Amino acid sequence: MLQFQPPGFGHKVIHTSLGAMVYYTQTNAPWAFADTEDLPPLLFLHNFGGGASAYEWSKVYPAFASNYHILAPDLIGWGESAHPVRDYKIRDYLSTIAEFIIETCRQPVTVVASSLTAAFAIRLAIVQPNLFKALYLVSPSGFDDFGQGAGRRLPLSVINAPLLDNFIYILGAENEIAVRNFLQSFLFAKSQRVSQEMVEAYLTSAQQPNAKFAALSFLRGDLYFDLSLYIKQLTIPTVIFWGEKAQFTSIKLGQRLANLNPSAIRDFYAIADAGILPHLEMPEVVIGFLQRYLGGVGSREWGMREQGEQGRQGENN
Repeated sequence: MLQFQPPGFGHKVIHTSLGAMVYYTQTNAPWAFADTEDLPPLLFLHNFGGGASAYEWSKVYPAFASNYHILAPDLIGWGESAHPVRDYKIRDYLSTIAEFIIETCRQPVTVVASSLTAAFAIRLAIVQPNLFKALYLVSPSGFDDFGQGAGRRLPLSVINAPLLDNFIYILGAENEIAVRNFLQSFLFAKSQRVSQEMVEAYLTSAQQPNAKFAALSFLRGDLYFDLSLYIKQLTIPTVIFWGEKAQFTSIKLGQRLANLNPSAIRDFYAIADAGILPHLEMPEVVIGFLQRYLGGVGSREWGMREQGEQGRQGENN
């Protein structure tokens, strides 16, 4: 949502196979430089759920605007991007995210993503590793990990009932009281951290024409999958962050997933006193973690670790 973007950020548009995708990037002072697009790309992908949009990362990415080409899209079906009337499937997001990266990034991209979209990033990095440099993921989950469904809270018979699905969306996502309650009760660890701006941003996104179709596909579980079946194949260097008080997907689930691939998943951090969206609830903490890795301590640690692994391989040969 453009009106909720930080100073210096505006929107641009690319066209995907499913329609126009709006994304936010440096367009004005103090961030707009002549060579902005020559900077290393840093892509922020938002979570799903009623009212989701790139706003979710807007408290974090300005901290990196001096050194990176910031890309924060509203994914297809969300925010200000196209909302095709369809039953959304996993392949829709894998294909359009890949199209977006190819269209906007001149070099392998560093991705920062959350929840189900972070799980999509893992799957995409497995099949198209050439597109990626590193992954920084908040609570990545396919919502059906290890065969245990985590996200659906209403029976399919209710969600799919004619007219009732529209009523569910209006009642649950298109009014201010419901949006505030969802943020306070389910997404944040402490309700007082939910601001009026956050409520308005989510409400504005939820009220876009045809916004219900992507949200209901998510609610039905059409986009869920078992991440544990894929994560072992990941080779891109990855760090995972997890809010200790995250609902739906517990931190124990996160640790179990991370343990499946210690060679790619270099670190796993628990963020105390945070829910499923620590980057919106406690952005300064997430900024600090990301700064540790983006060109900082983490990069040196990875380099030293890789050199050590290469040295051990040489000794074994």
